[in-house]
Amino acid sequence: MLPALNLELPDYTFNGKDVPWLLAYRAEVSSDQVFLTWVPRDDAERTWTYAQFWDDVRKVAAGLSKRGIVKGDRLLVHCDNCPEMLITWYACSVLGAIAVTTNTRCVGDELTYFAEHSGAVAAVTMPHLFDELKANTAGLSWYAVIGEDWDELLQHDEMAQRRPADALLPAGIQYTSGTTARPKAVIHTHANVLWGARSAAENMAIKPSDRYLVNMPLFHTHAQGWNVWPMLWAGGRVILQPKFSASAFWDVSMRHGCTLTSLQPFGLKAIAKYEMPKHHYRTLFFGARSRDIEKLFGAQIYSAWGMTETITGGLRREMAIDIPDGAIGTPAPGYQIAVVDPVTGKHVEAREIGDLYVRGTRGVQLTAGYFNNKEANEKAFTEDGWFQTGDQVWFDEEGFYYFADRDKDVLRVGGENVSARQIEALLITQLGPVDLHSAAVIASPHDMLSEVPVVFVKLNDEANARRDEIEKKIHAICAKDLADFKRPRAVYFIDEMPTGLLDKIDKKALRLRAAQLAPAEGLPLP
Repeated sequence: MLPALNLELPDYTFNGKDVPWLLAYRAEVSSDQVFLTWVPRDDAERTWTYAQFWDDVRKVAAGLSKRGIVKGDRLLVHCDNCPEMLITWYACSVLGAIAVTTNTRCVGDELTYFAEHSGAVAAVTMPHLFDELKANTAGLSWYAVIGEDWDELLQHDEMAQRRPADALLPAGIQYTSGTTARPKAVIHTHANVLWGARSAAENMAIKPSDRYLVNMPLFHTHAQGWNVWPMLWAGGRVILQPKFSASAFWDVSMRHGCTLTSLQPFGLKAIAKYEMPKHHYRTLFFGARSRDIEKLFGAQIYSAWGMTETITGGLRREMAIDIPDGAIGTPAPGYQIAVVDPVTGKHVEAREIGDLYVRGTRGVQLTAGYFNNKEANEKAFTEDGWFQTGDQVWFDEEGFYYFADRDKDVLRVGGENVSARQIEALLITQLGPVDLHSAAVIASPHDMLSEVPVVFVKLNDEANARRDEIEKKIHAICAKDLADFKRPRAVYFIDEMPTGLLDKIDKKALRLRAAQLAPAEGLPLP
């Protein structure tokens, strides 16, 4: 069972409302309007109106109920982008179950950890993911594979009925990479979902006529929380792709009249290589304001900063106000922001870099907490309710905020967060103290992905003669138990690790060395 949250619902938020309430509302008010258009690679497009989507959600909820899923159960949803993944997630919300979304690029022990840590009872997955998932999740009672199993879940004459609304009931668990060796399980309540939906819809001024091109992974908070949820709130249309495709971007955008999309820096570089047609975009979601990008697209940038734990943007651009290049924006309504000097603990002045703290109501503006992780909760939240983000920012004299840096043990590989400590812990455990003296994973610059992981390894004297053998073993260990984007692109053997205070490895020195060693075209996959 999930731990008691012991929260009082503030009177200004979502009394009497939950995720099924929003779906039912849209099915009634926007019944014939298209909510979801699925655009797979084979062009076999499908659409759901709001009424049809709500019907399918309740049918699948009934199917899950017949298989024994009840309120409070955790269901592993291990799927790439597809309509079935979305329908399953919302079907869980109808029953009061919790959808545990997991990164489909994860393998081996990572999958075992997700299933065991969350206490998941069963899983919904896809044919190409089933074998790896089943081989590493022996404790699950059943699997529903999209295809025949999905048809069985969906084909019910009856539909699950709505239960009494409980806004602070957990709706989802999202695993996120941080500085720890294991991903943390972020709890999202129904109130979190509604808060994210309403806030993002209002921040981006979304209208029912808008169409959001969604191609980021739905198992991450961005695609659901910043793309799908606000469209549900506003009554707009989601154009869903299996994944980002630079070659298909402009064709899909034009055919479906997309007006909004989210872009990562690597995605922007990729689509810029193709001829840009006249298009319909009015707003682009991008991390910071860039007049050059706005000019290129003829569209306004919605810039923001947020995390899985903050649900939506704690800092965001007010679209009616012009902001400088590189700025994120200003504090969003509902959040308190503090920028603190990490040495003195005092608030910084303008143009001074400090640690970013955010405060809001847990379970509404902020996650209810980390599931099954008392230590992480105590470390992340201060006694007076501030959430320590691990990021650093600064602000100018007009109060516009700029991103400065993040914890150096979190790498940003394309659109994925990678914990250096997770990789280091795996290597230390698997290689053992006989051969391995120490290992340090750091970021190496990469032209397309911004940065990729590499590992510096110091061996014990007796093992140095077997460097080639040990390098192959390192790659094999990582291939077995790490998602592909987490695997080190290079292994650099080093005679002495640079150290600083208290003999701690000096990763700054190693980052400089990695930048010197990286080829101009970027490191290939091992």
